[in-house]
Amino acid sequence: MESSIYVCLLSILLFCHIIPFTHSFNSSFQPRCHDDESSALLQFKESFTIDNTIYDGCYPKVESWKLVKGERGDCCSWDGVQCDEETNHVISLNLANSCLYGSINSNNTLFRLVHLHSLNLACNDFNLSQIPSQIGRLSRLTHLNLSFSSLSGQIPQQIFNLSRLISLDLSRYYHGLKLHNPSFKDLVQHLTNLKVLHLSSMNISSKVPELLANFSSLEFLSLSGCGLQGEFPVDIFQLPNLKMLDLRHNRHLKGYLPPFQLKNALKSLMLSRTSFVGELPFSFGNLTDLEELDISHCNFTGKIPYSLSNLNKLVYLKLSFNHFSFHNPSISSFSWIGNLTKITTLGLADFNLKGEIPSWLVNLTQLSEVNLGNNQLTGPIPPSLAKLSKLESVYFRNNQLSGKIPFQIYNFTSLSELALSSNELHGSIPSNISQVKNLEVLDLQSNNLVGSVELSSFLQLKKLTFLTLSFNSLTLITKTSTNASTPDFLVLGLAFCNLTEFPRFLHNQDMLESLDLSSNNIKGEIPSWMCSISTNSLDYLNLSHNLLTGFEKDPAVLQWATIRILDLRYNRLHGSFPLPPQSTSSYLISHNKLVGKVSALLCNLSALETLDLSFNNLSGRLPHCLGNLGDSLSLLDLRRNNFNGSVPSTWRNGCKLKMISISYNQFQGQVPRSLAKCSSLELIDFGNNHIIDSFPSWFRNLEKLRILILRSNGFFGLIDRPQTKGFSNLRVIDLSHNNFTGKMPSTYFEMWDAMKVINASLMTYMEDSMWPHDWYNPFTNYGQYDYSMLMYNKGLELEYRKIPSILTAIDFSYNKFEGEIPDIIGNLQQLYLLNLSNNLLNGHIPSSLANLTELECLDLSRNMLSGKLPPELSKLTFLSSFNVSYNQLEGPIPRGNQFDTFESNQYEGNKGLCGAPLKKKCENFEASPQERSNVVEDNDTGSVFKLMIVLIGYGSGFIFCVVVGHKITRKKHDWFVKTFGRKQQHRSQRVNRRRSRS
Repeated sequence: MESSIYVCLLSILLFCHIIPFTHSFNSSFQPRCHDDESSALLQFKESFTIDNTIYDGCYPKVESWKLVKGERGDCCSWDGVQCDEETNHVISLNLANSCLYGSINSNNTLFRLVHLHSLNLACNDFNLSQIPSQIGRLSRLTHLNLSFSSLSGQIPQQIFNLSRLISLDLSRYYHGLKLHNPSFKDLVQHLTNLKVLHLSSMNISSKVPELLANFSSLEFLSLSGCGLQGEFPVDIFQLPNLKMLDLRHNRHLKGYLPPFQLKNALKSLMLSRTSFVGELPFSFGNLTDLEELDISHCNFTGKIPYSLSNLNKLVYLKLSFNHFSFHNPSISSFSWIGNLTKITTLGLADFNLKGEIPSWLVNLTQLSEVNLGNNQLTGPIPPSLAKLSKLESVYFRNNQLSGKIPFQIYNFTSLSELALSSNELHGSIPSNISQVKNLEVLDLQSNNLVGSVELSSFLQLKKLTFLTLSFNSLTLITKTSTNASTPDFLVLGLAFCNLTEFPRFLHNQDMLESLDLSSNNIKGEIPSWMCSISTNSLDYLNLSHNLLTGFEKDPAVLQWATIRILDLRYNRLHGSFPLPPQSTSSYLISHNKLVGKVSALLCNLSALETLDLSFNNLSGRLPHCLGNLGDSLSLLDLRRNNFNGSVPSTWRNGCKLKMISISYNQFQGQVPRSLAKCSSLELIDFGNNHIIDSFPSWFRNLEKLRILILRSNGFFGLIDRPQTKGFSNLRVIDLSHNNFTGKMPSTYFEMWDAMKVINASLMTYMEDSMWPHDWYNPFTNYGQYDYSMLMYNKGLELEYRKIPSILTAIDFSYNKFEGEIPDIIGNLQQLYLLNLSNNLLNGHIPSSLANLTELECLDLSRNMLSGKLPPELSKLTFLSSFNVSYNQLEGPIPRGNQFDTFESNQYEGNKGLCGAPLKKKCENFEASPQERSNVVEDNDTGSVFKLMIVLIGYGSGFIFCVVVGHKITRKKHDWFVKTFGRKQQHRSQRVNRRRSRS
């Protein structure tokens, strides 16, 4: 609310600044307005009510508008009214922030005031009215301000009648007003005298007209958050009188910065969260009047020009979150900023900067906000920062800062926001934190803080709205009465705080937007009162990883009317499927004990994007209407239930589905052809069902498809040669345990480009981010929803709770493929797993398999392969699992590297094979002295490993395969224990997962 008041007042001040002050006071003469205008004003007043809650500090000017009985009213003396000295007509009406509430339409008497030159109705509430077409009657207007007044709908064409307009402000926070037809281009063509144009947060969704570059008188242009597209006209930067340009929050707006000429008038340049690219021109130093520069969250590259050090009028500097490069990525290389002593706001986040928090910060005595987050800063937080007496906001999150939170924190008397999350801070939270009375935001999650903390010390901070203590080693003591006075929190993060019950103070919280109580030990039922808190504000609720068993009172529908993300995973919830509110976009309730059917009412959730019901005991047929949610549904996970019937098949054009995972159910029928309309699909998992169909070759048109799992169904027949190319992004394909026949699909191997070349240094995970509805909020991040999958090797299950983007695998085992293994498979050089076992393959093992240098698992067992094992296979130094048993192979087994670790059972059933580890010796073959010297003796022959590894990704090798029964060397044993043998308690696994998201 305070920020909206600030913007509202700023809008009013700017409007007033540019209006020529034409009314001069004369003690001997006061103009008297015309009766018809006086009457129009009074009727205008009566059409609204006064609501003092619209904006804090609003003042109802119209309450002074009265006619004195028996006398002619002089409206020219009323608050907000100004008349012309000569004609006595009302020429200016300023009712900004006047507490007006009600609708405004074309019949309103306001539009009788045809002599108006200036009209300011900013910061009122017109109840989502449209701008009346009668606005066109006020053709003398030069200044019009309707900002922040809850207007909506399309801008009427009649506004083009206001051709004298010099200043137009229709900005507001949300997309209430539209400029589609007529368009932005139409507006610019008709209003050619503009000096000030504010359209921020209007829904424009078009290009910026080139014609604007001809507006030589333009001084202020604000188009933030308008959905602008295309290339920004670069000549606008060169307008001779342009002082302020605000294009923030237009992610699809592209552009670059031109060279700047001397004496450029720019004072404010705001480009944050656009798609501007290129290098910053060295001529930035020519913008000597520049006071505000915000180019954060763009795509700028190259080096930051030293000429920025010439901009000694700068008060606002944000360069964060770009792609700049540095000779020396040290915070000390920015010491020149210490000379810009007028700076109040500084943002250098996500620069990968190293070093300690710089001493030159203390030179910036006017500093009120500093953001050095998302770097690699080390060392302690210097107590000297307490000298910056005006400091209000400190963002040091996502670094490697160590030490304790300085006790001198109580000296930060102006401090309102302190974000230190995701560092390595240790010790306890300073006991004097309650003395920082202005604190509104305290973000300490994901550190190494310890000790017991009394919740009451935070509840004394009456302005505190944001508190996150999650994922430390804290014990939160919550012995607070439900009647105690508490702050009105917006965000609370109390995950992993050793809670055993729902904190009582939550009873009084009616304004919460985000609440995280996950990873605690809260037991039993969710109390009824908990389901009644913040029912009209809660956006995010995370109760996952607790010991909850159900609801005290089973709700037919959960009552949080505005909730979007509800996470109840990893509990012990039993009973029927609880239906979330219609507002829900992510419903996560996996790993519980739910039973029964899924109600068709789920299809009413038109905003649903993520639905995770996996690992429950749900049964019955899915509602067929589920496919109708494709307009919004992005992620669907139904694994490990007892669903039956056919897979939903009503997917439509424009389907947004990115993941569908329905394995381990009892689905029947065929793969729905309508999935071809879901062009964003990245993961398809239909494994372990009863689907009977031929190979869905039409999936090749899904250009983003990375993972395809059809394991353990009734798929059958030949995999036909494709007519067109496809599957170019496929990384994992599992067709095992089906009835495919014919030769191996060599043409497909040729098409799988993503298995050929992968940049492992750019490894990410397959995930989908979850963000708050208010994405302007710099603190709240709901983490990521991780894609996951199950795969098999040697009969054991591997669960991937996070799927690395570089993971590659082919599993064609347990089918009836025949013929030879194609040589071309050796081109898939980034392959990690290849399982062709239990087929009818014959011929030689191609030596090209030695090209698979990243291969960790190779299983060719139970085929009819013949010939010798290619000695080149010994070059596969990451190979940790190898099986060629039960074939018709002959000759010596390769020696050296990983082949010295494999056991005899991996070669059994091949009568012609000889050499170690088999007892059968090879005739006329003996290892040379050099070969013998390379064999590492295993002094720990009793070490046997039987492990299941949940892949996270380590070093240069994944250790993709399950190592079962291998005798391995002491060197390998020590490496294995060091890498994977850390104590993995269930609690620590959850903490690591959460920390990786924050």
